[in-house]
Amino acid sequence: MNLPNSLTILRIFFVPLLVAALVQERVGFQIFGVRVTHDWLALAIFLAAAFTDLLDGYLARRWQQVTTIGTLLDPIADKLLVSAALISLVQVRVLPGYMAILIIGREFAVTGLRSIAAAEGYTIKASDLGKTKMVSQVTAISFLLASVGHPELRTAGMVAMWIVVFFALLSAVSYFRKFWRKVDERIKKRRRRELLHLERKRSRAMRRHMSSMSSSEAPDLGGTISNPPEVS
Repeated sequence: MNLPNSLTILRIFFVPLLVAALVQERVGFQIFGVRVTHDWLALAIFLAAAFTDLLDGYLARRWQQVTTIGTLLDPIADKLLVSAALISLVQVRVLPGYMAILIIGREFAVTGLRSIAAAEGYTIKASDLGKTKMVSQVTAISFLLASVGHPELRTAGMVAMWIVVFFALLSAVSYFRKFWRKVDERIKKRRRRELLHLERKRSRAMRRHMSSMSSSEAPDLGGTISNPPEVS
């Protein structure tokens, strides 16, 4: 357990805190005489979690501490954080439900696609469109979280969220194209080899069967010879 992995796990623990801060309207406290309401608290938690996403990746590459558990947990933590934020925004009636379904459904589809590709020995790396989607996603969710207490920011947040939907769908198409170009061709080649190997096994089995049938139907030449008849 190194620092980048610890930051990834910390981001997962931020998820219930974000949901609780956003949906509980009576949550709030004073800091240096300033009243911090539940919406600003939720925004602070979300931005802190998003910052850990940038920091753990940077530290893992800088310190050469890229591990298997970190590679597995990092996308899970990202999707949990974004999904929790979107669903909570739908709960407080700031975000339409269909937009949340589009974005979360895209995340599940791309994750499943990457899992199939990994099972076939091919890694689908994050594209530039996917990274652009992530940046616009953090910006849009931040605006919408702030608009809970400041409705004048709602328009900017919805415009940013439509940009997120656009980049999300565009990057999903890019991932699917990579999949069909690389993985699907590899699967087809593997199946052709398997069918060819199976056909060869059938041919050898058929030749052995025909050989055994031929040897069993051959005339028996090892029998006794009867005495010739006597001539008078």
